Amino acid sequence: MTTTGQDEVKARLAEHLVLLWRYALVLSRRRDVAEDLVQATCLRALERAHLFEAGSRLDAWLLSILHGLWLNELRSNRVRQGAGTVEAGQVLTMDGAGEMDVQVFAGQVLQAVAQLPEAQRSAVFLVHGEGMAYREAAEILDVPIGTIMSRLAAARLTLARRLGGMDGEGPAEVAQT
Repeated sequence: MTTTGQDEVKARLAEHLVLLWRYALVLSRRRDVAEDLVQATCLRALERAHLFEAGSRLDAWLLSILHGLWLNELRSNRVRQGAGTVEAGQVLTMDGAGEMDVQVFAGQVLQAVAQLPEAQRSAVFLVHGEGMAYREAAEILDVPIGTIMSRLAAARLTLARRLGGMDGEGPAEVAQT
């Protein structure tokens, strides 16, 4: 029996809900809006499941849908710039006393990333947060790969300045990204 794109979307949509919610939260910076975006994305994906090519990357297809819905929302409302953020403390959990410094620095990184312009936040999330290749991020955001590279370079510079990464402070893994 051959699996169609429609069958694959129906069977595997649920496994991508956490990814969709994280990306929606990165874009909107509001839990309620993120939940609405994920719900709209799921609905749109099910309505258009027949358009999905079986065997291709479902996560990238779903992220593209979510991103498109977000852009439509921005165009229709022309607001949301700086509207609400999620405090890092609400997202992070403490693993123990030994990890406190890392957790504090991670909270500072999340706060600094949340202050980046939307285009840079999206690029940082897809490439560094989800480990996607520049090409994949460019396809999802429907921009040239050079634009992704430029957004990431600008985001890295801003984050390094805000977090003191230029002085070598903080964990080496973060300063290098």
